[in-house]
Amino acid sequence: MMQHQISVVVPCVNSLSDFRECVAALQEQTGPQPEIIAVIRLGPDFIRDVETEFPDVHILAAAEEATIPQMRAAGIRAATADAIGVIEDHVLVPPNWTLRMLDEIADGSDVVAGPVDNEAKETLVDWAAFLCEYSAVLPPLNDGPSDWLPGNNTVYRRDVLERFDTLLDDGKWENHLHDHMRADGVSMTLRNDIVSGHKMHYTFGLYLTQRYLYSKSFAGARVSEESSGKRLLMGLVAFALPPIVYYRVVRNVITKGRHVHRLWPSLPLLIPFSLSWGLGEVAGYWFGAGRSLSKVR
Repeated sequence: MMQHQISVVVPCVNSLSDFRECVAALQEQTGPQPEIIAVIRLGPDFIRDVETEFPDVHILAAAEEATIPQMRAAGIRAATADAIGVIEDHVLVPPNWTLRMLDEIADGSDVVAGPVDNEAKETLVDWAAFLCEYSAVLPPLNDGPSDWLPGNNTVYRRDVLERFDTLLDDGKWENHLHDHMRADGVSMTLRNDIVSGHKMHYTFGLYLTQRYLYSKSFAGARVSEESSGKRLLMGLVAFALPPIVYYRVVRNVITKGRHVHRLWPSLPLLIPFSLSWGLGEVAGYWFGAGRSLSKVR
């Protein structure tokens, strides 16, 4: 059996065509070839197709209601390499991704991450959805030690993840893990030139729904152990979120000087997307996450 230097965990929650492009990018690396771990919640037909097309991919079957954090946890625990990457099934890594990430780990970083740029360029909805979601992680980012990291273009040292293994069962997004790592003195590094592409296509209704579900899941997890009074207060404060989100997206794009020509036509769509973001957080603070996290794609 081949001993891989890096394992890459890919939760599969979208289409087979998305996964094909993701795997193709991983298999075309100029550096060390990764162990690809596909964690699939899309049923036996999807698993059978992946087994047929990609016999070298390590497949883990997940329940239909499994959340992406749960799927990531299962993939991380199944990984065999000393470096473990986490991406998404619609993320396209660059050809030198494994080489660059492993070089940074070898140079002493515990966790390494890079920016994310848009590869879904066909429609205005795709652009508006991407800018709403990812304007903060567009390049350029500050190169070097960092207090925060993107969660879908990231590689961890295996022994570091093992120190935080119990956190993986909390079922929360990567910011929860990264906050604990930072507090424990883990070395987190941003590399501005390790840019991955995000290729997710949306309809207006799909992104509006997904933005609401993500925000509800995030807010619900954030206040899961808080008093009802504090939950009520945070929900009230979240009503102010839509204009803040809108402002931050515009500021990020203009400050970075990237995709500004795509920002202006996206401004009308960013209004309902920002409203969905804010209302999702209000619902999460007041009513909890419910099953929202299992529906996030």
